[in-house]
Amino acid sequence: MANEVEDFYCDEVLSGNTAVDIVWETENTLAFYHTRPFYEVHIVVIPKKHIPSLIDVTPEEKDLMVDLFAVIQKVSKSVNEKYGACKVSTNIGGYQSNKHMHWHVHYGERITD
Repeated sequence: MANEVEDFYCDEVLSGNTAVDIVWETENTLAFYHTRPFYEVHIVVIPKKHIPSLIDVTPEEKDLMVDLFAVIQKVSKSVNEKYGACKVSTNIGGYQSNKHMHWHVHYGERITD
């Protein structure tokens, strides 16, 4: 991509510009297979509302976070049942390449750097 997008999840995924393989969706949350996976199984869970990161969540977004964590739980449970394990993580600050809060649910060996 010649010009790096500011927020891949808002600009590409939620807008429909980039098609994704959806794992689970609610009114406020979307879980989908990573478009460029780092692991054998790599699912991303995002709020549909733009929130830069976990440290930017406000008390008014409590219901959104309850929904988001319910989806993370469902996806994690499914991956765990199928493979026997998974990891769940989020990044903040310099570790966060895309400034839209997102959670990774992944299993298996790292397949790319």
